[in-house]
Amino acid sequence: MKIGVLYSRVRVEEKLIFDALEKRNLAFDLIDDRELILDIQSKALHYDVILERCINHSRAVSALRILNDWGVKTVNSFVAAETCGDKLLTTSALVKVGAPVPRTKVAFTPESALKAIEELGYPVVLKPAIGSWGRLLSKVNDREAAEAVLEHKEVLGTYQHSIFYIQEYVKKPARDIRSFVVGDRTICAIYRTSPHWITNTARGGVASNCPVTPDLDELSVKAAHAVGGGILAVDILEDPDRGLLVNEVNYTMEFRNSIAPTGVDIPNRIVDYLVAVAQS
Repeated sequence: MKIGVLYSRVRVEEKLIFDALEKRNLAFDLIDDRELILDIQSKALHYDVILERCINHSRAVSALRILNDWGVKTVNSFVAAETCGDKLLTTSALVKVGAPVPRTKVAFTPESALKAIEELGYPVVLKPAIGSWGRLLSKVNDREAAEAVLEHKEVLGTYQHSIFYIQEYVKKPARDIRSFVVGDRTICAIYRTSPHWITNTARGGVASNCPVTPDLDELSVKAAHAVGGGILAVDILEDPDRGLLVNEVNYTMEFRNSIAPTGVDIPNRIVDYLVAVAQS
């Protein structure tokens, strides 16, 4: 079996995956995306499966598109990476399959965005469509704040700020849920607790075990399949009236802080899935 790992930087997660592969005597090659050159017209990489662990979204989707078009199996696929990497595409895919999500509006000018915000009602959350680790999120509490944030986005002028992705603010407990889906099963989940409304562990959220109930498993797997399936982390909000709402789905998930509280060997589950895909 020939396995490749496409990566940007060797973080804790990559080291854990490498250790899991080595313990099973599974040989693998490291493919550094900073050095990678792909000749689109000439298939140069021959692997049974390639695990994508890029940090840079644009590098990931570009490489995965070429690899998948060549017929190389990848975890995750181009479809999953492209969909999960754009919050607008993710939300649309979730709505298509009937997964519950926070109320979301999309607008294309500051004027229409302001109207959409006031239709939702304050507070709202403005997010860049493409982004991670809870960066550049804005909780907007009133019209003056909305006008200021919208002006900043317009002046920034980059692609990710030219589309206004506006979501209702869900009055959740001081936590959210991140569930980990591998194939057709939710292998574990954590609560991410923080006094701040952004609960990402990258922003100081504290991880603790969250029991995987049948409802949580069903919703998590449904969300993962909606975006293309594979190895995915599903971020879920607990609404006091509506129950569980899918907020985002992540395709190159971090998991270092989730192994101890859940007691689940996530790297080994990843390797299990890699082997299954390679042999399929």
